[in-house]
Amino acid sequence: MSNEKIAIIGGGVAAMTAALYLTEQDDWQQHREITVYQQGWRLGGKGASGRNAAMGERIEEHGLHVWFGAYVNSFKAIETVYNKLNRPTTCALSTWQQAFKPHSFIALEEHIDNEWETWPIDFPVLPGNPANGSLDITAWDFIKMTLAWLKKWIPQLEIAANQQAKSTQLTTKKTRDKYLLQHLYQHVQELATDGSDAWKTFTHDIQNLSQEITSTPSLLVDKLNEFTQNKNTLQPQISEKKDSLVIWYIVRKLKRWLNQELTELMDENAQLRRLYICADLAIAMLVGLIKDKVYRDGFGVINKYDFRQWLLKNGANKQYSVDSAPVRGFYDLVFAYPKGDFSKPNVEAGVAALAMLRIALCYRGGVMWKMQAGMGDVIFSPLYELLKQRGVKFEFFHQLQNITPGYDSNGKRCVTEIELQQQVELKNNTEYQPLVDVKSLPCWPSEPLYNQINTAQATLLQQYNINLESFWTDWPSRYQAEFGQPLPHKTLRFKHDFDQLILGVSVASLEHICPRLLAIDDAFAAQAKNVLTVATQASQLWLNKTDQQLGWEYMPPSEEGPILSGFSEPFDTWAAMQNLVDKEQWPLNNSPKNIAYFCSAFACAEYPPQSDHTFPARAKADVKTNLTQLVTTNMQPLWPLAYDQNGFDWSVLYANDVSGKARLDQQYWRVNVDPSERYVLSVAGSSQYRLATDGTQFSNLFITGDWIKTGVNAGCVEAAVMAGMQTARALCGYPQYISGENAFEPTKTT
Repeated sequence: MSNEKIAIIGGGVAAMTAALYLTEQDDWQQHREITVYQQGWRLGGKGASGRNAAMGERIEEHGLHVWFGAYVNSFKAIETVYNKLNRPTTCALSTWQQAFKPHSFIALEEHIDNEWETWPIDFPVLPGNPANGSLDITAWDFIKMTLAWLKKWIPQLEIAANQQAKSTQLTTKKTRDKYLLQHLYQHVQELATDGSDAWKTFTHDIQNLSQEITSTPSLLVDKLNEFTQNKNTLQPQISEKKDSLVIWYIVRKLKRWLNQELTELMDENAQLRRLYICADLAIAMLVGLIKDKVYRDGFGVINKYDFRQWLLKNGANKQYSVDSAPVRGFYDLVFAYPKGDFSKPNVEAGVAALAMLRIALCYRGGVMWKMQAGMGDVIFSPLYELLKQRGVKFEFFHQLQNITPGYDSNGKRCVTEIELQQQVELKNNTEYQPLVDVKSLPCWPSEPLYNQINTAQATLLQQYNINLESFWTDWPSRYQAEFGQPLPHKTLRFKHDFDQLILGVSVASLEHICPRLLAIDDAFAAQAKNVLTVATQASQLWLNKTDQQLGWEYMPPSEEGPILSGFSEPFDTWAAMQNLVDKEQWPLNNSPKNIAYFCSAFACAEYPPQSDHTFPARAKADVKTNLTQLVTTNMQPLWPLAYDQNGFDWSVLYANDVSGKARLDQQYWRVNVDPSERYVLSVAGSSQYRLATDGTQFSNLFITGDWIKTGVNAGCVEAAVMAGMQTARALCGYPQYISGENAFEPTKTT
């Protein structure tokens, strides 16, 4: 019996993760053959990066690529890659611990009285390996963990209230509310070792059925934490409803106290304002998790709301919290601006709430982890090397054109043909060798290795600066005009060239490459229509000064540069990436001291037809304009020492043989408008349209990417890895376990 032939289209995170797990069995080659077809010269998809040989082998990225310490499945996958690859110690990054370093310092920007104020946050480094963490945490677990943070914040707020002679005494008079406090007391009285006057008064009032029960904010949040940790609390089908009412009542009481006593103090006290925002957001989320019965029905039940809308619905303060830096920072993180319209943010409440809770409460090591080279170098080079070792075949320079539906021998719908355009001819029909060595590290170049391509074609590609990764490329017409014939095509046929198809393109590509499939499968078409994407923009600056020399004032104990968000458009996110300078290959006596990464959504309401070949250049020119605004104006609050009486000091930028504004021309900027590059959004109500990897009508088609149904349902590495794992499982049964994939489903009770 012949082996099953699997064709993988695309080389992004999900597709490569699927290939990884499909080849985990020692005897996998006895069962299947795998071929990856990739347009252009490199793997990576939205995570691709390249090394620019003409500019110090500098790293050029699609955007800011960092991982969160809660990316459990991603770290499991990359740990597997490095361990199985077993690189020699002479390789610059031979282990995953060398390739990733924990990062704890995050900064958010508040816009107060028309000025930017920095909110520095230095997260604690927690013990443990992210790969050994878990995302299988219930909504009740999140309630407990959030209450633990509230226990930290409320006493600080109570101290501030006392200092300002504000009331910290709470009373409960209504019979129903007193009954709830009695229920609380019954659960914690045996555990309590509290000798405080507040606890004695509270105990006396409850035991003597007083007309009112007296308490303090700190006492209530402390006892509520003891209550939720009690093994008899929150037991499904026992006292769950009553227990949830206790939590709901107390946190709302704390909320009323905050609003009555502290809001008038916040405008003049940044520390108090930030504590209030944290507590207020935590309370709103607690109320929503209980009131909307997320603990029972899963996070998917609130995806019909936008996150800000849901916070308002659950009592969050609009002036201070709903539009606060943490909320804006999260929207920036997931580029949650359809069409790049920053006035209309939109992200599903369930997706956002779950992501925020996981990021803050489930991480191990650092809250973030920084890659110690480009994402292509750290992720896709070792993946490629391992898969090649295992016998996976790679066909670069193959651009997907069309997918044809039909029927198999049993009358089931399936994919019968895959049409690919062969973008270039390789010299002597040899296999393309895609990697280059940079300081003992295998890397992807920022352009094709032309010395491996047919000489006449390579000359033409360079003459017209052809981008083989672009949807709008004019390469086919250039080729036709030069050689008098169209680019060659390759057609893969069902049961001859492939049995199963893993489609690893992004969701925005579907309308272009499989319109006939969408015309047949209504659910697949609904996914393509309703799971939206947004263009993004990115820039990188190489600098002659450190962050401190530029005037950045905040230095945490870790001495890390910031990852900053919630800033002014058009670039709302900045990451200090000085750690990458030594991974590039600059002259020893003339190298930059620092690197700054910037990214954000990109305003683009409509995308022109494929025939509009100049569109990418026009869009990239807009990014250049945005970058100019960033350095000449926007960065002054963060880098005050980079400006003088004449404005921005252009000598701050590292460049060769030019001065003044011309130094900007040697920096890097890009626009991600291609269907395969656009960022996948999670607009309110869209998760319902996401299909499982095998959820189409076509029996041999497996869709994969951060746009399918995963248990994250947001554009990120973790969702893409989970998608790839699900695809592999659907094909070969492995891996059986994927952490966190059922978070949007109702809680199962026994």
